[in-house]
Amino acid sequence: MRKTANVETEGRESMDQLVERALRDAVAKTKRNTLRHGDRFPYITEGQRYDWRDDNNEWIEGFYAGLAWLGFEYEGDAALGDAARRLTARLVERMVAHRAMGHHDIGFLYSLSTKAEWIVDGAAAARGRTVQAADVLMERWRAGGRYLQAWGEEGHAEHGGRIIIDCLMNLPLLFWASETTGNARYREAAEIQAARSLKYLMRGDGSSYHTFRFDPVTGEPIRGETHQGYRDGSTWARGQAWAVYGFALVYRYTGERRYLDAAVRAAAYFLSRLPDDGVPHWDFDAPKHGLSNRDSSASAIALCGLLELGQLLEPSAPERESFREASERLLRALIVACSTLDDPDAEGLLRHGAYNVLAGKGPDDYMIWGDYFYVEALMRVAKGVPGYWYERKRDV
Repeated sequence: MRKTANVETEGRESMDQLVERALRDAVAKTKRNTLRHGDRFPYITEGQRYDWRDDNNEWIEGFYAGLAWLGFEYEGDAALGDAARRLTARLVERMVAHRAMGHHDIGFLYSLSTKAEWIVDGAAAARGRTVQAADVLMERWRAGGRYLQAWGEEGHAEHGGRIIIDCLMNLPLLFWASETTGNARYREAAEIQAARSLKYLMRGDGSSYHTFRFDPVTGEPIRGETHQGYRDGSTWARGQAWAVYGFALVYRYTGERRYLDAAVRAAAYFLSRLPDDGVPHWDFDAPKHGLSNRDSSASAIALCGLLELGQLLEPSAPERESFREASERLLRALIVACSTLDDPDAEGLLRHGAYNVLAGKGPDDYMIWGDYFYVEALMRVAKGVPGYWYERKRDV
C-alpha cells in the first residue's frame, strides 16, 4: 500500500500538528463538496470518486450529514452549518414520508443528523424528530423472538430472524430516546438486543460473527453466518470494528461491566490481527493473495472505539496505555497511508475502504462512513468532540 501523505513533512511534525493539518484538510474538502454538490448525497462507486445523487434511499446518507455537522463544530463556518441543516432536513422529509426504512440503520441516519442538530444547535424540533426516529427503529422490534430485525419486512423469507453486529451502533438512538423521554420501552429493547449480540455474535476468542439467525417466531438461536465477510466462520474486519465501538457505547449507557469487557476483548482481537502497516485487511481470515483488499473504514471505526474506551477504562486498567498507543498508531496509519491529504482535488477523505469485496461492490475506494469516522476520530483527538452517539454536558 503506497503512502499518500507527504512523508518528509509528516516526519517533521508532531502528532498534534499532523492531526490538525489532516483535520483542516478534511473539513475543507467536506465544505467544498457541500458547495459543489448542493444537497445531493455521495454514494459508493469506483475510480476514487463519489456518485453524487438526489437519491435518499440508502443506509449511508447520515454519515454525510454527520460530516457537515463535525465540520461546522470544528470551525463554526456558516456555510457548513447551513449545509448540515439542509441535509438533515432532507433526511427528515424521508422519515416523514416513511420512505426506504426497511432496515435497522435508523441510528446511522438520525443520530448523525437530527440528534447532531439537537446536540449542536439545541433545536427542540430536532430533539422531537430524533425521538420519532427511535419510534421508526422500534418498528423493527419483533416481540415474539425479542430482537431487532436487521433487514426486510417481518416474515421475510431470507432476512426474517436475522440480527447483525452493525446494529450495536443503532442502539444508542434507543438508549438516548429512553433517557430523553423517560419511556423505558426503548431501553428495554436496546438492552435485550445488546445482550443477544453479546451472547450470539461474539465468540470466545474475542472475534465476531457478522450475522446470527434466530427462529423468527420463537427467537430460538439457529446459527452464526456472514453477509459481507469471507465465510461464515471468518471475522469480517468492519463487523469487528462495530463490536469494539458498539459495545463501548452500550457500556456508556448501561454501566454493565460485561459490555466494557466485550469491547476490550473485541479491540484486543482487532489489534492482534493488524498487518505491520496498521491498516486491516477487509476480513481477517481471507486469503492474503487474491483477496488482499484493505478496509480503512474498519480502522476508522475501531479507532473511534479505542478512543471511547480511553475515556471509559479506569486509569489503572492494564489495557488503557496499550490502547492509547494503538490509537495513535491507527490514526497515523490512516493519515499517512490512506488519507487524501496529498490530493487537494480529492472528493473522499480516505482511500482503501472496502464495502462488499466478494460482491465486487466498492472493493477499494472511498466509503462515506469511513470518511465520517475518520473525522470523528480527528475531532476526538484535536477538540475532544466525540460525535453524536450520546449527549454532552451542556453549559448552564
